[in-house]
Amino acid sequence: MPDSDLAKTVVAETARRAGVFRDLHAGDGFVMPNAWDAGSAIVLAEAGFSAIATTSAGIAFSLGKPDHSIPQGGSAVPREEMFDRIRQIADAVDIPVNGDLEGGYGDEPAEVARTISMAIDAGLAGGNIEDFAEGVLYPEELAIERIAAAREAINNSGTDFVLTARTDGQLPGKAVPLDESIRRANQYRQAGADCLYIPGVNDLDSIATLVREIDGPLNVVIGLGGSGLTVPALRQAGVARISLGGSIARAVLGFVRDSARELLEYGSIGFAKDQIPQAELNRLFVSRRR
Repeated sequence: MPDSDLAKTVVAETARRAGVFRDLHAGDGFVMPNAWDAGSAIVLAEAGFSAIATTSAGIAFSLGKPDHSIPQGGSAVPREEMFDRIRQIADAVDIPVNGDLEGGYGDEPAEVARTISMAIDAGLAGGNIEDFAEGVLYPEELAIERIAAAREAINNSGTDFVLTARTDGQLPGKAVPLDESIRRANQYRQAGADCLYIPGVNDLDSIATLVREIDGPLNVVIGLGGSGLTVPALRQAGVARISLGGSIARAVLGFVRDSARELLEYGSIGFAKDQIPQAELNRLFVSRRR
């Protein structure tokens, strides 16, 4: 296939996925688990999910690096390295992929816009932009400008890329009033966000308040801090999108640690009973890459 035809095919496929992803937000609440590499993406897609997302935490941990509240002496995964993995994930599956784009990899609106353009070029159907850096929420005016810049980049691309604005005031250590987070979410909606995301709200009454008070589809993450939220309950509350963040990736690393302890302490390999047979994985990965 000539390069020009291939480029047109890629653009058309990216547009198709973005359209499918946008339509999902108008449904009854879809589940969007988070992958950290091509293999985990393929396994999640094969399970039957309509869309998946990347997880900055899972990708960072797979690279032996910290994520989010980074301890002194640690360093975050840089944008180019993160996007190398994001492209691998998007290329591995034929369902929409939403990108964990963290804070947009820069304070200034122009850097956020650049990150969004990179996300579209990488084949993502959507992406999240956070409103904090160095553990502090951005001033509201700047936070709104950042979302507006992201929206302008999307409009200039001519795609249906789904922009999610995330506000982090409900996470431990932030603890701003819930109505402030709601106000921020609605301001981001007015600035061009398609979906709103307030992690750290883990009780159904508060989530019902968010659904009622926020003018747009709401994403809720489950699995943070062992939350007891369930998919059926969130769907009944009116949540549009349910993600898992780094929960599956952290659970996998927990399994690795438990397996190592079993092997060291007892010399047994009981953990091996849960493995997927190699022949099955070989068939799965070959079929997904045709």
